[in-house]
Amino acid sequence: MGISKIDLFTDEQNTIAMLLKALAHPARIAIIEHLLKVNSCICGELVNELPLAQPTVSQHLKELKNAGIIKGSIEGNTTCYCIDKDTMNTIEEYFSQISKKLKNPENKCC
Repeated sequence: MGISKIDLFTDEQNTIAMLLKALAHPARIAIIEHLLKVNSCICGELVNELPLAQPTVSQHLKELKNAGIIKGSIEGNTTCYCIDKDTMNTIEEYFSQISKKLKNPENKCC
């Protein structure tokens, strides 16, 4: 059996790739934006905010939760979701490092 391609990259590179892959859908971006707008945990109203069927919204929530971008807690028959601040800080730090390097006057980009 051959070597897995992900083994060729660092843990950080694999983590960032996994997080960005989970965010790489407009419905998931809309979910994150809605969570930021309400600035609290949401339970059932998310289906009313997106032009998608409930099973589709649930699948997108599952992908975001599996990546650690959102957290979910069970309250009665529903699951309430909020953004995982630690994960978002990881993403922010990654793009902040890129931004700093691009702003460096010694950066000789074509």
